[in-house]
Amino acid sequence: MKALVSGGAGFMGSHVAEGLLKKKIDCVVLDDLSGGFKENIPAGAEFVCGSILDSDLVNRLFEVHRFDYVYHLAAYAAEGLSHFIKRFNYQNNLVGSVNLINAAVNYGTKCFVFTSSIAVYGKNQLPMSEELVPAPEDPYGIAKFAVEQELKVSREMFGLDYIIFRPHNVYGERQNTGDRYRNVIGIFMNQIMQGKPVSVFGDGEQTRAFSYIGDVAPVIAASIFKPQSYGHVFNIGADEVYTVNELAKEVFRAIGAKTSITYQQERKEVKHAYSDHKKVREFFGEQKRTSLSEGLGKMTAWVKGAGCRTSSKFENIEIKMNLPESWTW
Repeated sequence: MKALVSGGAGFMGSHVAEGLLKKKIDCVVLDDLSGGFKENIPAGAEFVCGSILDSDLVNRLFEVHRFDYVYHLAAYAAEGLSHFIKRFNYQNNLVGSVNLINAAVNYGTKCFVFTSSIAVYGKNQLPMSEELVPAPEDPYGIAKFAVEQELKVSREMFGLDYIIFRPHNVYGERQNTGDRYRNVIGIFMNQIMQGKPVSVFGDGEQTRAFSYIGDVAPVIAASIFKPQSYGHVFNIGADEVYTVNELAKEVFRAIGAKTSITYQQERKEVKHAYSDHKKVREFFGEQKRTSLSEGLGKMTAWVKGAGCRTSSKFENIEIKMNLPESWTW
């Protein structure tokens, strides 16, 4: 068996690729290294440096390898920033996905595994369950839901099987702590290690459930071995809910250092977002549940070894109206 992992040099993608190799599935990683790193790619995976936006490259890879499975994790997952980079968001998160779906149909891929997001739910009933009608409130969530719908109609029209996962707030080793626009735990740790105050948007009373990568990636990687899951959508992640203020205290404790908290202007985001996971347990069995303190301990050990990373600005902002001031520095 052979699988393509888009975004396999990134955080979640590299862990999924590692899981596939452990299952003795040959793995080709396609990544443009815009947010990933070569050192993340697991030994034994074939690496192709390129973009899912390059449809010619995508088609050549499918022609050569005839992938049995596609794991699509390549995305720019900055929900808040997506309002201000609409064109970039839809090109990378929707058009690039369609390139992969087209190739998967044309070259007879058995199953397309897609990592969506609970961002598709928007402001919805809690905990968010798969039965809810998605109502995304940002362009990132809109793009993710559009890909979900595209997979649904591609299955109906062409017989392309799929599995969709909606993870949320995933953290852990190999996360890009230098990305200032996403991954709050990585941002906090990077700021603390530089002796800077941690930045919190609004009052910090937003609630989320933070999911350790070691609890999420193995399930995604092994999902193709459960044919009964084909054609289904699954929430996946942690159950325990924390406010961002509580999270900051947990990160201070894990990293063994404390700085102050700077409260920034509130940004437009869903205040409370966490999901129900009954369905994923029904299909895949009881999952490993790493506590936040244990997961943060593992991530801290990795971050201290990897060191601080420079937080670069996103250079091609398309709309500057209402852009949070802290993102203009």
